[in-house]
Amino acid sequence: MNRTPAVAIALLLLSGVAPGHLAKEAPVAPGERIRVDQWHLRFLKADDANAISQGDGVIVAVLDTGVAPHPDLRGNLLTGTSTIPGAPGNGFLDENSHGTGVAGLIAAHGQSNKIGARGIAPEAKILPIKSSDEANTGKPDDLATGIDYAIAHGADIISISSSGGTSAKLVRALRDALSANIVIVAAAGNRPGDAYVGYPAVEPGVIAVGGIDRAGFHAAVSVSGPEIDVVAPAVDIYSTSFGGKYSKGTGTSSATAIVAGAAALIRSKYPDLPAEEVAHRLTATAIDKGPPGRDDQYGYGVIDLVAALTADVPPLGFESTGVTAPASTEARTGNGRDDGTVRGLVTLGVLLAAGGGYLIWRRHRRAGDPPPRISR
Repeated sequence: MNRTPAVAIALLLLSGVAPGHLAKEAPVAPGERIRVDQWHLRFLKADDANAISQGDGVIVAVLDTGVAPHPDLRGNLLTGTSTIPGAPGNGFLDENSHGTGVAGLIAAHGQSNKIGARGIAPEAKILPIKSSDEANTGKPDDLATGIDYAIAHGADIISISSSGGTSAKLVRALRDALSANIVIVAAAGNRPGDAYVGYPAVEPGVIAVGGIDRAGFHAAVSVSGPEIDVVAPAVDIYSTSFGGKYSKGTGTSSATAIVAGAAALIRSKYPDLPAEEVAHRLTATAIDKGPPGRDDQYGYGVIDLVAALTADVPPLGFESTGVTAPASTEARTGNGRDDGTVRGLVTLGVLLAAGGGYLIWRRHRRAGDPPPRISR
């Protein structure tokens, strides 16, 4: 069963336009302007979070259209692979720009304090895995092969930019990654092409990410549903592009990359924290929006980078008690649908995965129980 691409990412290349992607250019100067235009960094207080953690020592696998080398990613890009049959490679070929944008939102470091794009975790490493072609089309089994590669090559977080069909091989690969203590984040999907949260975001153990706009409210482009865990900025999000250029996108793709970066910050500061506890920190410290408690538009709320790194969060299993348990680990100093075509342009997935304990947490939160209160 083929599905329509998860719509609504408006790809806008700056300082150069990729044929077929846009109707017009935006006269935004590269380099100097891009940091100013990255409003989501200020909204999330990324500078404050980066004073605590920058993602050092964490590998984020980006399964997407490939990640092109970019000055703002220099030194952060590992040699990867291509899982597309008949198109071998090291993951650096990106004819679409989507994967390069995802990587930049996670780990771009810019070219100075004020020049170039910056990611949420600027010292994290990106493992590029090309699992979709230039049209953002890939097959579930190619995605599964990419997940297997990420597991074998030490990924701490898996980023998957797809929403669509599944297969037995893909389900098995996702569950293997969860069992391997890998954090997986996936985009919920974008309206109007998607009416419900797509796969793999609906897979138990995967964090499903929705989007908010510049005002912090539910973004019209974002799919809603009972599987939504957290939300992040998803409108007019600037990042890196192929050819050393920059791009602007709207969709849950961007929000998911941002959440993957947040997970990298947590895993860097708390290197021994299990994946399910990383996910738990993100939801327990999220800023509640909409009706009190978890809801279908915001999940548990908007991610709070600083609180996720500093709050006293009771570990899983303490939700129904008044006990505030000690931190789980010592912080590091310094730093069911049918087979079908997988589409990725809009749903930049950075699958945040967890182990068996998180599967219990996921079922628990679907029952409507709020996360434990935390000390900020």
